[in-house]
Amino acid sequence: MHHTPHRLDVENITIAYAEKTILRGVSFVVPHGARVAVVGPNGAGKSTLFKALVGLLPLQSGRILIHGLPLGSHQDCVAYVPQREEVDWRFPVTVRDVVMMGRYGTQGWLRRPSKTDREIVQRSLEEMGIADLAERSISDLSGGQQQRVFLARALAQEPHLLLMDEPFTGVDVTTQETTLRLLDTLRERQVTTLISTHDLNLAASRFDRILLLNKALIAYGPPKDVLTQENLARAFGSALLVTETGALLVDECCSGD
Repeated sequence: MHHTPHRLDVENITIAYAEKTILRGVSFVVPHGARVAVVGPNGAGKSTLFKALVGLLPLQSGRILIHGLPLGSHQDCVAYVPQREEVDWRFPVTVRDVVMMGRYGTQGWLRRPSKTDREIVQRSLEEMGIADLAERSISDLSGGQQQRVFLARALAQEPHLLLMDEPFTGVDVTTQETTLRLLDTLRERQVTTLISTHDLNLAASRFDRILLLNKALIAYGPPKDVLTQENLARAFGSALLVTETGALLVDECCSGD
């Protein structure tokens, strides 16, 4: 099988823990620089997929290739922004320290930050509009500001692939717009992005492709092909109410999966 460079290949992956299969036989290819919305009900395996893509969860079977090479062959080309509730915000660390963590993979924890590292961190802080917060403790920030810190950390990593788990949940409109603007910047830099979201309208209007997931792959492709009534019914079942104006998710709240 011939792999073009700079893309993500997920080949028939199955992930289980505690005897329970979370994802079964999932395969898809993301071309270099594409922007993909990962959509599905709670418990569909969206967070699980992201953790597998950064090597945090073992695969039972199948394989993940980045630029045609197995996961782990490239240090740091994948950046991951977890759901906010997965982070311990009481940890006493400044905004600049968190963003500098994006550089540690390339420099090792023991090496002192170089001039380049410091410049990239500063640029990332400025791009996310949080340079003025650099010396503040992350625990003092609002949810939207905390999100920007994590986005700046991901930027500082200079990734080829960025994964963001539910970045639009529970943030204000300004933070949502900043995040979407960042996605535009990353597209110009040819960074591939996978974002999980509950917002079907956002997924349809701002993403190239949609990956519809419910423990297995329901559909993958351009929004108009994926967001059909039939596919949505298969993914969401009775939680879906299809109205004249489009799909509306009922009892789909913001808890993680």
